[in-house]
Order: sequence, then structure tokens, then C-alpha cells
Amino acid sequence: MRYDRTVRLDADFATAVSRTREALAEQGFGILTEIDVTATLKAKLDHDMEDYVILGACNPPLAHRALDTDRSIGLLLPCNVVVRRDGDGTVVQALDPNTMVALTELDALRPVAEEATRRLDAALAALAAANGQN
Repeated sequence: MRYDRTVRLDADFATAVSRTREALAEQGFGILTEIDVTATLKAKLDHDMEDYVILGACNPPLAHRALDTDRSIGLLLPCNVVVRRDGDGTVVQALDPNTMVALTELDALRPVAEEATRRLDAALAALAAANGQN
């Protein structure tokens, strides 16, 4: 089972991060956290790796609906959006919201997952369109 929704961009890393933030905001997601994995691994382990950031994206109405259904669902909310350099391009990945339904088997989460999927797919499609992809 695939658990990601992914788009590849021909953009530099900084541009991809900026565009990802904008595309998510247009779909009602705010960025609550940002983890610079590259800098953290360098500082803590002296390990060098490609540019890699995790954006903690949240759509409060969707999160509220999911949490009202199952308080433990916070473990599975599709909040993390990864932007990482991959060769000459950049990859943007989000957790497939349907993973919440598949793992919990709670049909009450299905409408939330469907709306979150629609919004995340719209954000990823906007990134692809700005990149000249269809």
C-alpha cells in the first residue's frame, strides 16, 4: 500500500519550499512547524545529507473533525509534508489521508480523509502546474 502523494519539481530547493507553503495555504493549511532535517542531522550527528525539510501542515477544521471522531487520530493526521532535494530536482510528498481510514478501519473518518485528499491533491497539482507538468 502506498502511503504517500508525491510530485517531482524541476525547481531548486528554496523555491520548492516557498511554493509548497503557498500551495498549502491556498488549500487552507497553515504551517505550524518546520523541521530542517539536514541541519539537525549535521548539528547532532555531523552527518551530511541532501536538503530535506518537514513542514507540519494543519487544516484546523479537518483536524477538529478527525479528532472528534477519534482522539488518538492525532498520531495519523496527514500533517507532515516533506520537501527534499532529489538529484537536480525536488520532491514534495504528503501522507495519503486515506491511510487514516485504512489503519483505523473507522468509516467515520472517510469524509475527513476524502476532503483532506482533495485539498492536498489540489496543492500538489498547483505545484505541478507551476512546474509545467500536467
